[in-house]
Amino acid sequence: MRNIDLTPLYRSFIGFDHLASLIDNATRNEKQSSYPPYNIELLAEDKYRITMAIAGFSQDEVSIEVVENTLQVTGTKPEKDEERKFLHKGISERSFERKFQLGDHVKVLAADLEHGLLHVDLERVVPEAKKPRKIEIGSKLIENNQ
Repeated sequence: MRNIDLTPLYRSFIGFDHLASLIDNATRNEKQSSYPPYNIELLAEDKYRITMAIAGFSQDEVSIEVVENTLQVTGTKPEKDEERKFLHKGISERSFERKFQLGDHVKVLAADLEHGLLHVDLERVVPEAKKPRKIEIGSKLIENNQ
């Protein structure tokens, strides 16, 4: 793996110290398996949906967890004692773990499992204090002690 020099970014972006860790996590996530396949859909300006194809998994076998800014979806298949004989096995029912890095202020709204598809709805909710605001020139700081 090649190292990336982020020094020029730090000159322009103030307060983005976590940028290097985000890039590092992205390159680590790039190495993970392509199973199960998924889509990321933009539903509205700040609403998203992740859809994962997890055929053969029941609701009890799937876990969804958000830790810090990482959405982790895990599917665990119990070991089966019975021996099944397949002529062709195209549906992989193996356990999986898939992680998604979430942007700041992205919240998981809901999750639903229907017809072998897991839908996870997300929304970016920017707090009022973080939204852009216009600063008038000539405005003065008002002190509490007048």
